Amino acid sequence: MTFKPARLLVALIAIATAPAFAQNLAVVNGKAIPSSRADAVVKQVVAQGQATDGPQLRDAIKKDLIAREVMMQEAIKQGYDKNADVKLALENARQTIVVNALARDYINKHQVTDAEVKAEYDRFTKQSGDKEYHVRHILVENEADANAIIAKLKGGAKFEDLAKQSKDTGTASNGGDLDWANPSSFPPEFAAGFTGLQKGQVTDKPVKTQVGYHVIKLDDVRPAKLPTLDEVKPQIQEALQQQKLAAYQDEMVKKAKVQ
Repeated sequence: MTFKPARLLVALIAIATAPAFAQNLAVVNGKAIPSSRADAVVKQVVAQGQATDGPQLRDAIKKDLIAREVMMQEAIKQGYDKNADVKLALENARQTIVVNALARDYINKHQVTDAEVKAEYDRFTKQSGDKEYHVRHILVENEADANAIIAKLKGGAKFEDLAKQSKDTGTASNGGDLDWANPSSFPPEFAAGFTGLQKGQVTDKPVKTQVGYHVIKLDDVRPAKLPTLDEVKPQIQEALQQQKLAAYQDEMVKKAKVQ
C-alpha cells in the first residue's frame, strides 16, 4: 500500500507538530496550556514544602489549571479583561512581578559576604554589651508624682505595691517587671538610668523619656547570653540583603527624573 499525496502531507504535518503538542498539558477549547506552566507550579509547591512531586500532585495541578483556563476563557468572553479595575490590578501585578525579578537578580549579583556578616555581628554584640539587666519600673505622668514615689520607697514602701499605679498597664500587675534585657533594648535615657545602679537599688531621681517619668529598680545583673554567629547568620544575611536592595532602590530614585 502506498500513501497518496494528500495522506502523505497529513502524515508529515502530524510528525512535525507532535513535539509541540507533547509540550502541552492540555488544550481547552483550542487554547493550549503549556506543560511548563504545570512544572512551574510543581516547583513552587515542592519548594514551599506543601507536597512532594508525583503523579497525584501533577494530576491535581492539571485539573486546577484546566479549571482556571475554562474560567479565564469565560471571563474574557464576558468582557472582564476590559474592566477598568481588573486592568489596573493586572498592571499592578505585572509591575510587582517585573520588579521582584529585578530585585532577585540584583541580590544574586551582590551577595552578602562572610566578612560583611561578621562585621554586622560584631557591631551587634558591641551594641548589646556583655551584661543583661533585670529591671522594674513605675511609669507616671509627671516628675512630681515620680518624686513622691521615690520618697515613699525611701520610707520603706514596697516597689511592687507602688507599681500598681504605673501607667504601664502591661507591667503594673506584676510589680513593674521588665524581665531580663540588655541596655540596647531600651531608649538610651532609660538605659542610662539603671546601668549605674547596684543590685536592689532604685533611681534617686526620676528618669524622663518620651512616654513620661520612670522610677527604676535594678533587681539583678548577669553576663549576656548572646547568640553565636552561626545561630544568627541567616537572619543577618537577610537583613543585609534588604539593606543593599533598599540602597539600590534609593540610588535609582535619586537618578530618576520625577516631575
